[in-house]
Amino acid sequence: MGSETPVIFVAGHNGMVGSAIVRQLKSLGHTNLLTRTRQQLDLLDQQAVRDFFAAEQIDQVYLAAARVGGIHANNSYPAEFIYENLQIATNVIHAAYQHKVSRLLYLGSSCVYPRDAQQPIREEALLTGLLEPTNEPYAIAKIAGIKLCESYNRQYDCDFRCVMPTNLYGPGDNFHSQNSHVVPGLIRRIHRAAVQGHEEVVVWGTGLPRREFLHVDDMAAASVHVMNLDEQLLKSRVPARVSHVNVGSGVDCSISELAEQLAELLGFRGRLVYDDSYPEGTPRKLLDVSVLTSLGWSASISLQEGLRTTCDWYLEREAHQYGR
Repeated sequence: MGSETPVIFVAGHNGMVGSAIVRQLKSLGHTNLLTRTRQQLDLLDQQAVRDFFAAEQIDQVYLAAARVGGIHANNSYPAEFIYENLQIATNVIHAAYQHKVSRLLYLGSSCVYPRDAQQPIREEALLTGLLEPTNEPYAIAKIAGIKLCESYNRQYDCDFRCVMPTNLYGPGDNFHSQNSHVVPGLIRRIHRAAVQGHEEVVVWGTGLPRREFLHVDDMAAASVHVMNLDEQLLKSRVPARVSHVNVGSGVDCSISELAEQLAELLGFRGRLVYDDSYPEGTPRKLLDVSVLTSLGWSASISLQEGLRTTCDWYLEREAHQYGR
């Protein structure tokens, strides 16, 4: 496939996942990496994307660019979440087909699965029930991306692959007070409370929902692993009528357990108070990762170690910015 040193375009390289994929590829000796900032290439602009692919001889694409956010952001900006993610997927995937990209890896999200899917969630659960309402627009866009890849593979014999990661965290995450996911949001609030001597930290929801978390460096390693798999091996291990592979740790914990771990890591000695007036999403979300395991990959970074290094990263690089 392609040249001996493939030209690899990482879309969304400044984001948490994209930057981790770049780190992983560089660690494996890849030097022909192609990246563009949002100012250099607007992935919402179909003509700009076409022109970019026409000008470059791209062999592989990691499609990690997306409009992302936690429950508050999804509730506040549903139109932007569905529109921007649909546009990114359709523009990049179609351009990859037009310009004969050898392989593309599309990064989805575990929220594509039904709210009440049987746990742990198998790949076959896609489109078998209603989605979680708080992130339905984002999930619909991600499902469309999966089906785009599947359709181009069927009709044009493309080699477009999809991975469905569980909840990700790690260096480069968004620590915004309102729009972040649960891990960075808790890190920010708990750290500020510890520094300012507050007696309590409010945790959104009851603390009872269970979530699976995967360090972004593990996600990057899994993505490169799936991209480089032999096509026939991949097809032989993925269930019939399925075109995506779950990526997760295979282990979950409650939000209250997560908050307690972070409080200990960040030196917070006060109380954790749970406010059930906040939405908290689906009761449990744990992926079945048996397909990925059968393909020769499993997570290596424990939640305890991953949270520790993420807290260290935040304290070193971000606390001065977000702690004001």
